[in-house]
Amino acid sequence: MIYKYLKKEPKISWVKKQTKIWQIMPFAFLVLGGFFLLSVFWPILSYEFKSQRFSADKLISPVEVLGDSATVIDYSQPSSWFPTAPSLSAQTSKITHYSISIPKLKIDKAVVQVGGQDLMESLVHYPGTSLPGQYGNAVIFGHSVLPQFFNPKNYKTIFSTLPTIKKGEEIFVDFDGILYRYEVTSLEEVAPDNVMVLEQRYDSEYLSLITCVPPGTYLRRLVVRAKLIKF
Repeated sequence: MIYKYLKKEPKISWVKKQTKIWQIMPFAFLVLGGFFLLSVFWPILSYEFKSQRFSADKLISPVEVLGDSATVIDYSQPSSWFPTAPSLSAQTSKITHYSISIPKLKIDKAVVQVGGQDLMESLVHYPGTSLPGQYGNAVIFGHSVLPQFFNPKNYKTIFSTLPTIKKGEEIFVDFDGILYRYEVTSLEEVAPDNVMVLEQRYDSEYLSLITCVPPGTYLRRLVVRAKLIKF
């Protein structure tokens, strides 16, 4: 009779198991940290690569301090978005608020304040531009952040996915009890000193939606242009 002996593997004590866990934890935290960093910066990088541009962007903050603390730019105010634009008063109108819906972006009856000053509280109809349904260019500003934080009911994030809208898609404006249907005609990026996007054209009824891009930054302005479609 032949006997065969097998070497028994030594049992790993509880202390040794705990030691191994602690050894792999730094690596796990490193991977987790890298994932969170990628989730923050990837929307910006991918947007820039698609636009065939790249720059060292700063993450969006409603307030920016330039140089010394005496120079402060508050991006929650529409007047900061185009600093070289002339200061205009809002058109005389009994209507101070109206609503806008963009089915593609799941935005439903968002409030637009005529001549408003706080993009954290509502969308803002830029003063001096035509009102919806009138000949000219009705301009609406909306705040944006990184797209993963998009919430169509939160005015701090409401235009975060505006760059995804396409030509031919619809925008509905409910102004003074009348529903206007606009169709997107173009998307354009401009520098903050390009105030031509605020100019008026009186050959038809236009709508311009404006936010900051790349997503989560305030370097440039995205202008989504639309034209009124008659029912």
